[in-house]
Amino acid sequence: MIWRIAALLMCCASIARAETVTVFAAASLKNALDEIAETFGPEMVVSYAGSSVLARQVAAGAPADVVMLANTTWMDWLVDQDAVVGSSRRDIVGNKLVLVAHAEVEQRPFGSTLVDALPKTKVAVAFVDAVPAGIYARQALEALGIWSAWKPNLVQTDNVRAALALVALGEAGFGLVYASDAMVEPRVSMVQEIDENLHDPIRYLAAVTPGANDAAQEFVDMLLDAQAQAIFEAQGFTLLAK
Repeated sequence: MIWRIAALLMCCASIARAETVTVFAAASLKNALDEIAETFGPEMVVSYAGSSVLARQVAAGAPADVVMLANTTWMDWLVDQDAVVGSSRRDIVGNKLVLVAHAEVEQRPFGSTLVDALPKTKVAVAFVDAVPAGIYARQALEALGIWSAWKPNLVQTDNVRAALALVALGEAGFGLVYASDAMVEPRVSMVQEIDENLHDPIRYLAAVTPGANDAAQEFVDMLLDAQAQAIFEAQGFTLLAK
């Protein structure tokens, strides 16, 4: 009798694990993904961090079923490492890079006036050599020819939400973050949307890891249905052309 009970408990535990989807997702996805998760049947466990951190963790064997990154290059790397299944990969949504300020500021063109003003205060960004939001920010500053002027005042953080928090708390006067981040933080105001031609296209991608259960692929596919896409759009993300 005891062994039968033990076997039953082990079976139930196995079923529970099979129905649980562990998602490693870029920090900027938090609000939208938390809302989407409420509509997904199986239980979800979501871990948020910068895309570069997540990619390295997954490549090192971290127990993720689904990986959602904000950068094509990092997802390419995971495919090359056989850390995700290439055929499961999906482009989910896009985003825009924006300049935000701690206090209400007058809307001004991103260029002449701000070039003179910004180096006088701290500017929060995600790590410019590793985290997607920081990479896009550096590309924009370099394209404008103001990277060297801004670099001494940049405060670099582990992920874009950490950069947003610095601006919200007033520890940095300005920040370069995603449009979706600016929408969820009432203590910052958007100064200017950055021209998309100044940086690589911002794309969020999802893929499942080898050995993930069927629910993992179901979740990735669900991210492209009308309901999930509407949530992304309402949270400030951009929909990709079909």
